[in-house]
Amino acid sequence: MTGADDRYAAWQKKVEDQVKKRPERKAHFKTSSDIPVERVFFPSVFDNAYIGNIGYPGEFPYTRGIRPTMYRGQFWTMRQYAGFGSAKETNERFRYLLEQGQTGLSVAFDLPTQIGYDSDDVMALGEVGKVGVAIDTLEDMEILFDQIALRDVSTSMTINAPAAILLAMYIAVGEKQGVDRKAIRGTIQNDILKEYIARGTYIYPPRPSMRLITDIFAYCSEEAPAFNTISISGYHIREAGSTAVQELAFTLSNAIAYVEAAVETGLDVDTFAPRLAFFFNGHNHFFEEVAKFRAARRMWAKIMKERFQAKDEKSLQLRFHTQVAGSTLTAQQPENNVVRVALQALSSVLGGTQSLHTNAKDEALSLPSEESARLALRTQQIIAHETGVADTVDPLGGSYYVEALTDAVEEEAWSYIKRIDETGGAVNAVESGYMQQEIRRAAYETQKAQDQQNEIVVGVNQFTEEEEPEPDVVKVDEAFVSAQIERLEAIRNERDQQLVDAALDELREAAKGEDNLMYPILKAVKAYATLGEIANVLRDEFGEYTA
Repeated sequence: MTGADDRYAAWQKKVEDQVKKRPERKAHFKTSSDIPVERVFFPSVFDNAYIGNIGYPGEFPYTRGIRPTMYRGQFWTMRQYAGFGSAKETNERFRYLLEQGQTGLSVAFDLPTQIGYDSDDVMALGEVGKVGVAIDTLEDMEILFDQIALRDVSTSMTINAPAAILLAMYIAVGEKQGVDRKAIRGTIQNDILKEYIARGTYIYPPRPSMRLITDIFAYCSEEAPAFNTISISGYHIREAGSTAVQELAFTLSNAIAYVEAAVETGLDVDTFAPRLAFFFNGHNHFFEEVAKFRAARRMWAKIMKERFQAKDEKSLQLRFHTQVAGSTLTAQQPENNVVRVALQALSSVLGGTQSLHTNAKDEALSLPSEESARLALRTQQIIAHETGVADTVDPLGGSYYVEALTDAVEEEAWSYIKRIDETGGAVNAVESGYMQQEIRRAAYETQKAQDQQNEIVVGVNQFTEEEEPEPDVVKVDEAFVSAQIERLEAIRNERDQQLVDAALDELREAAKGEDNLMYPILKAVKAYATLGEIANVLRDEFGEYTA
């Protein structure tokens, strides 16, 4: 097996280079019984099938992970999704979580922000600050990151239709802090196709929305190369009721559509593909989730290499964030959610996630309390520091069950992708309702199985309590809403209106043509144009999508 020997030697060299760049966390890894733990465990015989299908961590097809040393060098980023009420309240929660050992920020925005309305818009009535933080202008973003150095943290923002506006605000805050835009780190979700499929916070029709996305790709490849321009999301597809296979297949089909759209604008695939990121759901079936993550890496590597002829190794590597499954949390016996979250998080780590959010036990009832948010973070920290699962790469690799399940998940996902390709791709599949129908069918089957008790949900359809204690829930004090609106009005009165009008006119002209929209959006943001004003200019030019 000379070829295998050569490949192994090349991989060992890659490991040495990686360790020089990022030393491992310990000089020696061992179990509690002092048994040494190897960096990676391999079969006794390397054959071509193994190398081609499973291979080495950090090498094509990346089944075993995208880094040769994985968590031995650095743990996954521990994020807790947070945002509620005002920017000031959310800033306080961010700083609390950072003090507790969180290593990255994840921002939840309220519904008006997600669909491009200011807090004083009639469409925002009753929703301001309810499910996330209200952001109307650059001033809100400045408050949100007050005393948080953007040069030291990476920030994930769950924002889609107005992603370009929020990214522009984040860049502007960084510049005000003295951080060059080329150094800012983070991710915007910016995945509009799954909004039409599963989530619903869209504004514009699919094709102009795709233009906004490719404009962001082009802008960041030049101006903010360390920022992840999209987090292609299977999470919400799964939350809407899909199976694990559908989550994987529909997510990768959407990703193919984004890459195709960018290439059609003239972008070279290797200029933007290294900054594509993914966002998956960590669900209940432990081994299927591990298999799903492993299959996802292998499939994406093949897609990028064979379909798009990507050359840069980073273009082939599927990097992903995981959030455990909110849809599995129960209002009944909410303490059971602690166990669900721990197991879902563990499967995500064993599957090789780069970043992880663990839900709080009370999220089926309300916004999480500080105590439950801390417990959710501690869950990740216990997995990282006390279980030993991070001491070797791909610990379940080589399991007969996991390898067979990885192959089966991949095979079924390819079948879905083939069907979507035959319809003309993901955009056509969205417009025809194909993906939506498949998800509805799967959700119906799941609900039927639970109703018939063929699928057990502990505390809900079996092992129930006759009387549930009254839960202690967090409520947003809506007194801040009037203050938010007053501050918004003050900004409108104090800003240079001529500067705002000129920036919005420039944006309108760019929208009518083919110029990159990020530049006039950034100019408008810096002039303190509101989120709604910017979004409305694009509404006028692009129209609004109605399902």
